[in-house]
Amino acid sequence: MSLPAPFDRMRLPVIGSPLFIVSGPELVIAQCKAGIVGSFPSLNARPQSLLDEWLHQITEELAKHNRDNPDRPAAPFAVNQIVHKSNDRVEADMKTCEKWQVPMVITSLGAREEIFQAVKNWGGITMHDVINNRFAHKAIEKGATGLIPVAAGAGGHAGALSPFALMQEIREWFDGLIALSGSIAHGRSILAARALSADFAYIGSAFIATEEANADQGYKQGIVDGNMDGIVYTNLFTGVHGNYLRSSIEKAGLDPDNLPTSDPSKMNFGSGGNTKAKAWKDIWGSGQGVGAVKNVGTVADIVDRLESEYTEARAALAKATG
Repeated sequence: MSLPAPFDRMRLPVIGSPLFIVSGPELVIAQCKAGIVGSFPSLNARPQSLLDEWLHQITEELAKHNRDNPDRPAAPFAVNQIVHKSNDRVEADMKTCEKWQVPMVITSLGAREEIFQAVKNWGGITMHDVINNRFAHKAIEKGATGLIPVAAGAGGHAGALSPFALMQEIREWFDGLIALSGSIAHGRSILAARALSADFAYIGSAFIATEEANADQGYKQGIVDGNMDGIVYTNLFTGVHGNYLRSSIEKAGLDPDNLPTSDPSKMNFGSGGNTKAKAWKDIWGSGQGVGAVKNVGTVADIVDRLESEYTEARAALAKATG
């Protein structure tokens, strides 16, 4: 579908996914200035009052960029709300997002009608994470603007379904906004997502290996050194299945090939998980597409690379189909 303003002015059809701990104002601002949607989880702003400061900073810096660069405006930004019952900040964070009229709110781990309506009331759009068609139906029925199908191979919390199957079944009944997630770290993959009828490619792991990311240097290097064989899918650390760097699991003294199954009812998103090794802090999330990441650079470097690869892929496809 045609993208609504201000999302129609983006350089590439890409949303930088919200990365727990890793995404902060510096990363988001760099992504938006580079021409893609930058996002962060509201829970990254601690204490809660810091969220207001972050949104002020992001809003002001992007407005200044747009005044100084009218021919190259920044892309909009997004805030991720974890709406699981374990998050007691949702209401306060939503009030702060309303104050700053956040253009896009990404919701995860639960679909709540009142949140979708609140964002609609201030003129924003909502994109909801789903791992299957059933959850997609529920989100749209409750009022979400669009969907983020999290397919097999996505970093962090992820589903296990093929993007081909997931997109096919969702597009049979839904013609609204979709951002496809799952192993996307190359311009060819962005084009493939568009070919599957997604409006955006949803990219996370590649942006961990950037100078602007709030990530441990070992984490950044782990992304650079990683490949699809070094990714482990487990629910041990938070109660929800996700993909993690094998090297970080080994470093924590655990055997990646013999991890127990966790009790989903004891989910603890954020600071603890179900082992002494803490998810996101000690156990590092990563998608299967990290083989495309060859070095730590700036966000601008990565977006330049993605744009070049995307352009080359489009040209190659046009030549092949003649």
